[in-house]
Amino acid sequence: MKSIALWMKAARAPFFTGSLVPVAVGTSVGWYVTHQMNWGLGLVCLLGMVLLHASANMSNDYFDHLTGDDTANVEFAAPFTGGSRVIQDGLVPARQMLIAAVLCIGLASLIGIYLSFTCGPVILILGIIGIIGGFFYTAPPFRFVYKGFGELWIGLNFGVLPVLGAAYVQTGQEKFALALIPALIASVPVALLIIAILWINQFQDMNADALVGKRNWVVRLGRRRSSIVFAAMMAATYAVVLIGCAGGWLPWLAALSLLALPVAVGAVRTAMRFYDDIPHLTPANAGTIASHLATGVLLTLGIALAGRIG
Repeated sequence: MKSIALWMKAARAPFFTGSLVPVAVGTSVGWYVTHQMNWGLGLVCLLGMVLLHASANMSNDYFDHLTGDDTANVEFAAPFTGGSRVIQDGLVPARQMLIAAVLCIGLASLIGIYLSFTCGPVILILGIIGIIGGFFYTAPPFRFVYKGFGELWIGLNFGVLPVLGAAYVQTGQEKFALALIPALIASVPVALLIIAILWINQFQDMNADALVGKRNWVVRLGRRRSSIVFAAMMAATYAVVLIGCAGGWLPWLAALSLLALPVAVGAVRTAMRFYDDIPHLTPANAGTIASHLATGVLLTLGIALAGRIG
């Protein structure tokens, strides 16, 4: 049991909500357009996404260890930033982290192959893109986060791609055209919120990231300007939902997700006030994660209810 708990910590399991939300939203879109639900395939899809998420977390920790990023990070806000720290604390050898990351990719690939035979080949293509973005987020030769593309890949890997993939699993290749536009629109707020989590978490990590040449956008802009971008990103999340509902691309019940807006406002206020006051910034990290989860659950519920009523 101690070993399982240790590897759950290494994989940063409490943050698997980042996988649950997009899969749930995509599954609800599939239900909305077809009025049918395959729970078994949905759970298999979720398992594959969690495995890719775990792989990305562990490979990120491994390569951040090699560059000295996590070692240099003394301003991290556990458990939100600074990685799992299991390598730095001597709990898991670095090489074992890499092996575990590759093993998770292998298992996720088997799931992708199964889903491609069951549902259609698009799911395999989406999975391959996700593997590339997740592993090479910090791994050479691409090291996307060092070149300012990290935020884009996070939005794709934990927003657009899994929402589309989960909808595809539920509809199949023949009916996916019906779900494509609703899924794309619904994926945007999910993508913006997961980027916002990464964004605000980089505030505490900024100095260590800059030291090792990790040129993410918070490093490039600095904390003050990044707090403004963070506020705009959070506002855009709920604006997209309203636009999607008004344009008829999402059902009006999707606007239930706006009930999470007070949580998002609280996170923004904290970030705007304490962007350079690291000890007091942590509520913004927690609030952004809460916003992502609450918005995702309410968006899923609203779309699913619309499918039930329709």
